[in-house]
Amino acid sequence: MAQTVILRGQSQRDFAKALLDRAPADAVVTIKEASRTLDQNARLWAMLSDVSRAKPGGRLHTPEVWKNLFMHACGHAVQFEHGLDGKPFPVGFRSSRLTKAEMSGLMEFVTEYGTRHGVRWTDPAYGEAA
Repeated sequence: MAQTVILRGQSQRDFAKALLDRAPADAVVTIKEASRTLDQNARLWAMLSDVSRAKPGGRLHTPEVWKNLFMHACGHAVQFEHGLDGKPFPVGFRSSRLTKAEMSGLMEFVTEYGTRHGVRWTDPAYGEAA
């Protein structure tokens, strides 16, 4: 049976150690940072929509393209494929794979860019650090 433990305090750490002691041979253990939250995801898409509507520098992009541009600017892996029309397009940009900290950094970058380019945020809180 699979078990997920979020290490928030000592009692969760003790429980995880006890699970390890009882684990069968060949069991697999993975420890990773928490993934971005649904609230972070919703906030990011609202921010990307605001940037898209603002058309900073005359750039006419969908929120999805803006996400790809921002993720690339923040150093996340870039891969391009050729579409059926022969034009390149980005693939592999999945914000669902970001940790909470990486997502926060991405939103801070979007906030800085948008504020510098006069984006009017639909939620004033978007102009603050994530």
